[in-house]
Order: sequence, then C-alpha cells, then structure tokens
Amino acid sequence: MNPAFVVRFRPLGPWRIGLHAGARDRVDRVFHSDALFSALSTAMLRLGRLEQWLDATVRHPEGPCVALSSCFPYIEETHFVPPPRTMWPPPASPKVRWSNARFVPLAAAQDLVAGRSLSEDSWYVDGPSGCLLPEDAHFHSGPFRTVTRSHAAVDRIRTGAIEIHRTACLEFAPYSGLWAVVRFSDEAARDEWSKPVQGALRLLADTGLGGERSLGWGRSDEPEFLEGDLPGLILGSSQPKAVNGEEPVETAYWLLSLFNPSPEDAVDWRRGGYSLVTRGGRVESPAGSGDSKKLVRMVEEGSVLAAARDPRGSARDVAPEGFPHPVYRAGFAVAIPIPLRAPERAAGNVL
Repeated sequence: MNPAFVVRFRPLGPWRIGLHAGARDRVDRVFHSDALFSALSTAMLRLGRLEQWLDATVRHPEGPCVALSSCFPYIEETHFVPPPRTMWPPPASPKVRWSNARFVPLAAAQDLVAGRSLSEDSWYVDGPSGCLLPEDAHFHSGPFRTVTRSHAAVDRIRTGAIEIHRTACLEFAPYSGLWAVVRFSDEAARDEWSKPVQGALRLLADTGLGGERSLGWGRSDEPEFLEGDLPGLILGSSQPKAVNGEEPVETAYWLLSLFNPSPEDAVDWRRGGYSLVTRGGRVESPAGSGDSKKLVRMVEEGSVLAAARDPRGSARDVAPEGFPHPVYRAGFAVAIPIPLRAPERAAGNVL
C-alpha cells in the first residue's frame, strides 16, 4: 500500500480543458495528469520549491516520490473514474447502453473488480456528461455540461471592427467538480511532501487550472483533502473474488493517470487492454512561453496493463529545440492492482 490523499476541486465558474487538436469549440472532460503535474510545478516555482520538487519527481533515480492521477468528475459524494478497459463494457443490455459511459462511479468499478455484475435496473447513462448514474440517486443529471460561450474582440483603432469567437467549456452542477489522487512512494515521502503539495494545490485553486484563466475560468473554492492509502481510496473494502469458480491468478494494473513506460517497466503489451493518446501543448515558462512542445504518445487513463510489477513510468523532456531549460511531461503511473481475467477483450488493445 502507498500513502495517498484525494483532492477535490469545487469550481467557481467554467473550466476549459483544451484538446490536442486545439479546436476552440471542443473541450476535454478530463484534466490529465501531465497537465496537473505541469501546473503543480509552476506553483512550486512560485512557492520557491521547484528544484526540490523536480529532484523528488522527474530527477529521482528510484522513481517519483509523488505521482498524480488525472482529474475526474464527481457530484456530491459520488466519484467517477474511467472503468477498467478489460472489464468494460458489460454484456449488452436492452435498457442500458453501457458503452456510452466514459465514467463510472467508484461503487460500480468496485463491483466490477470484485467480480459482481451490474444490474441494468440500477444504472443509466447521462448522455451530456458520459457518466453512469445510479437510478436511485436524488440528483438527475451528471456533474457537468459542455457549453459554448461567446466573446468579442474589439479593435480600439478601427471603429466598428469586432471579431466574435466562441469557446467551449465545462459548466458544473451544484456540489460537483473534479477530483484527483496524489500518491506517495512511502511514508517518508508523504511526511516531506504532503503539506507542500496541498499548499500548491490551494494556490492552483486560487489562480486557476486549464485555459482562459485571464477570464477567471478554472478557479475553484478551497480544495478538500481526504487522507488514506492506495488502493484503499479507490477499491474500498472490495476484494477480487472467484469468477466462475476460479480464483484470479494474475494481477494487472488499472491506470488512473497517463503513462509513459520507463525502461524498468515490465509490461506485456500483447495482453491487457489499453489505448494511446497524443499529447502536445505549448510552453509556459518565465524563460519563454507559446512555443509548441514536442509531441508524445502516452497510454490513456482506464487502460489495464499486464505487468510483472507495479508500473513506475517516466518523464520526458518535451522542450522545443534550443529552449534554455528542460520541459518535462510526466508519465508517472498511478495504477490500481486488479485481477487480469480471461477471456481478455482483444479489441481493447491498441498498438
């Protein structure tokens, strides 16, 4: 087990999470772990702890002392995650289109991991958010909606010259927001870094995450923190059990973060279920901002890796050519051990 805590952001307004393609009329639904690491590093710079932070993460020879999951939606006490790819979707149902759900509550994920089937009478998919919702919940919509807001750029020189543009964003329901897990390598790392990381997250809640921060977007109320350990914060008391009379004989790893394999990671890419995503973006640095980062392909959240041990991951320097300092894209794994059950879904493998 690893010491960890959950952080919950309650947005004070719209959030914009840009896609790799850069289209202003589209928005992502996950604030990815590499972007959260980048934002946290910027906060550490402002707090005067950047070099110590990099020494403990991207430069640490034994792997990062601190790793971050991606940010997923929640509503009230219901936290959503991408379901394990090897266990999703369940068998086809005439009542629930399981495959349309991008996020499932932790309770549903715990049932899947423990080998319990999901009742089609207990769940439905909220189309706008892509969240699987319980039928008996008192809330009747998902945690967010995707909307487009209009803005006007006014030319102060030429009279009447106005350019209208539209930007997509997420607007959150009451008592909803985004949550993430911060994992520590051991108790010593937790004792050293828990308070500094929480302080940096408070700063980010104040200054904003994502795009259009100059408009006040991406800000949130005081973050909430829940201490615990992994995998307990995700799986609770659920334990994998026999499926069709057979005990699980092999452990796989369910990713809650983007992942870049390190040379030490023993992943069997012929098995499991995973997909890849290309990550780009632009540099934000006191040394210069606006240049494009190098593109990197990463393993996506919700993927399940067949590995001999807990995957570690790595960080890559994606700085533009000739940039005065490294720019790191973190691909450290926050992975939950789950049973690797047969038969596997070959369609989930993407090479």
